[in-house]
Amino acid sequence: MSKSLLFFVRFFAFWILFFFLDRLTFLIINYKKIAVIPLTEIMATFFHAIPLDISMIGYLMVIPLFRYIFYLFSGKREVNIKWLFWYNSVLIALFCIISVINFNIYREWGSKINARAVGFAIHTPNEALASAASSPIFLTLFVLAMLIAGGLLLQRHFILRKLNFSDSSVWQKGILVILLFGLSFVMIRGGVSGSPINQSMAYFSKNQLLNNASVNTEWNLMRSIISSRMTKANPYLFLSKEEADSFVSKLFQVEKDTTISILKTPRPNVVLVIIESFTADLTMTLGGTPDITPNFDSLINKGVLFSNIYAAGNRTDKGLIGTLAGFPTLAVGSIVKWPEKMQKIPAISQSFFNNGYQTSFYYGGESEFDNYKAFILSHNYQRLVDRNSFAEDKGTSWGQYDEATFARQITDLNKETQPFFSTLLTLTNHEPYGLPDKYKFGKADNIAKFKSTAYYTDSCINAYLNIAKKTDWYKNTLFVFIADHGHLLPKNSHDIFEPQRYHIPLLLYGEVIKDEYRGVKMPQTGSQNDVAATVLAQLNISAKEFVWSKNLLNPYTKPFAFFSWDNGMGFINTKQCVTFDNVGKTVLYNSNAKDTAQTDEILINAKSYLQNVYQQFIEF
Repeated sequence: MSKSLLFFVRFFAFWILFFFLDRLTFLIINYKKIAVIPLTEIMATFFHAIPLDISMIGYLMVIPLFRYIFYLFSGKREVNIKWLFWYNSVLIALFCIISVINFNIYREWGSKINARAVGFAIHTPNEALASAASSPIFLTLFVLAMLIAGGLLLQRHFILRKLNFSDSSVWQKGILVILLFGLSFVMIRGGVSGSPINQSMAYFSKNQLLNNASVNTEWNLMRSIISSRMTKANPYLFLSKEEADSFVSKLFQVEKDTTISILKTPRPNVVLVIIESFTADLTMTLGGTPDITPNFDSLINKGVLFSNIYAAGNRTDKGLIGTLAGFPTLAVGSIVKWPEKMQKIPAISQSFFNNGYQTSFYYGGESEFDNYKAFILSHNYQRLVDRNSFAEDKGTSWGQYDEATFARQITDLNKETQPFFSTLLTLTNHEPYGLPDKYKFGKADNIAKFKSTAYYTDSCINAYLNIAKKTDWYKNTLFVFIADHGHLLPKNSHDIFEPQRYHIPLLLYGEVIKDEYRGVKMPQTGSQNDVAATVLAQLNISAKEFVWSKNLLNPYTKPFAFFSWDNGMGFINTKQCVTFDNVGKTVLYNSNAKDTAQTDEILINAKSYLQNVYQQFIEF
């Protein structure tokens, strides 16, 4: 029976080599774009591509696996499997065609072949042919022929034509089948722990071409087609396009494009700290108790606090995009799942980079999770430090404890050229709420553990700032603290549709803030999305590309916030908050139900907002 397993070994080796050949061809065709990149970094492309390649092979192995199991229990000692030659030959031809199409699409679009390109070819073939007319036809045909020939030649040397089975008992065969199914599942999923495999697993470079080369072309296309069901039509068509455009336009209209200047210098360093699950209820100032985050509460008295800020959504991926890109949530979906779309939204890191800032991102966990890495490396972050960057992996199942991440950032910033923009995303205040030392509030239940990890993160922030004060860059640095999202805990009383669940602190802190503004509390109602426009305005950097972000320090800005969860949304302004269930089409929360006219107005604003955001997402 062990001899028959060579069938899978050789099948696996063939496809690994085929994908290697495909990737090598892609790099050779684009050699001019990577000519100045060190050879070691180019070669790393093949290493970082392995996880997605293995996942794709797992899918390709499904049919051969079922045939193998049939033969295993058939009782035959020898089986002819010439059918596998035709199975592979069809796949080779198909994949080679996809590859040469991908080469040409990448040249024109800068992204890999995806569902959009397939739909373009199917629904508008004339336009597709017209676009293809600019492709180098002879090069395309030559590459296609060489890839097919190479694939068939590899197949001839690796793929078996016969299967030989030895005698074995039924229970041995049964165990083997279970192991093979388990192996197939692990290959497809990309492991048994953490999140399922995604494109970020292949991202490793600041050069987007190398990242795209690492992503398996066929896997990416398959995932794009599966995911495209969410991008074919807007599920949130509440109003006519003209009406929705009009309402949204009014929300962002300002009588005067100006700002209150709260900084002493127009070009400070900026450190953005995004704090895991740091809901407003953790701070005494915003409705919590005085013993959970005493250090943060003391910082509030020395900085500028925006006291009515709401998270864009209920998860870190949504908060990350909301804070860094000023892009709202999509209710049922998240733009991080579509790298080709995600790359088209702006990010504050790009604005800083384009204005001469050194940029970096620090996270103690796996940056591949939820495609964070794809976003980070495609938006001009010059340095990414994550869990894999630490010599010792000490922390929870999520990653390094916050103290290690803060310490690493300070060490690196001490060597950084100023001005710099650095982002740090904490994680210790995430379940399972693990700590390196004792739990301040015990660990009898999740509430106690959550309060303890929040207390720990608060102490890390305090220690971090105390160390930073001794550096030469501290006095010229603006610190921006904001949560990634709110949380049910510690009060354990806010449902997903209640605005209190999304209430988070936003604090600007540092010696670069003018004395008269230290300790000031700004009551403007706003969102995570507004960080980009607000911070950039202080540095006199244009934020016009952040169309969903508004400057909270512009006295003429309309105060409001939009948030959403799986299939619901909420809208809040200074007068009222209304949340709405998009499935049941019902109002779930209304802070002033007696005022029906105002309720209708808020609902129209919320619906227009979500409709337009989702439409923009579709059109990316």
